[in-house]
Amino acid sequence: MDSLSLNTLGHHLQRLRLERGWSLSQLASKAGIAKSNLCRLEQGNGNPTLDTIWRLAVQLNVPFGTLVAPISVPLGEDGVQVRLIDQGKDSPQVDAYWMRCAPHTLRSAEAHTPGTRESLTLISGWLEAGPEGDTTTLTPGCHVTFCADRPHLYRTQATAATLLMTITYGKEGETP
Repeated sequence: MDSLSLNTLGHHLQRLRLERGWSLSQLASKAGIAKSNLCRLEQGNGNPTLDTIWRLAVQLNVPFGTLVAPISVPLGEDGVQVRLIDQGKDSPQVDAYWMRCAPHTLRSAEAHTPGTRESLTLISGWLEAGPEGDTTTLTPGCHVTFCADRPHLYRTQATAATLLMTITYGKEGETP
């Protein structure tokens, strides 16, 4: 992530934390990250992983897209790049992303907030995706929707996969 994006994320993260009246220690503890790492992030330093950003979004109770909306470059790590395309303003909130997974990638994703669903449409390549133990194989033009409030994965083989992903946020016990 470039320095402008890191600074933007840091200021946005700090504003959201302070709006809740939380200390650095409180948010770091809730998100399961070191206080020093959170401090560096808020100062526009560090190299946050997608998992770290997801954990912070979950603890701040904001959609991932809300946390990264000010960032215009793709976020990525370990062969996966994600870019926010648009954020819905209605209820339930729906975020749309472009995602690319490099060849021979296995990306394990942590559970999102309760009631969250993901819908994937494969544009190119081959992709296995879904909750651990209940994945679906996708080829170009195919799509799948699954509950993302439990651990899930994305796996490619010899070619890269490009897809559109929508995340629909719901409340616990609600089906979006």
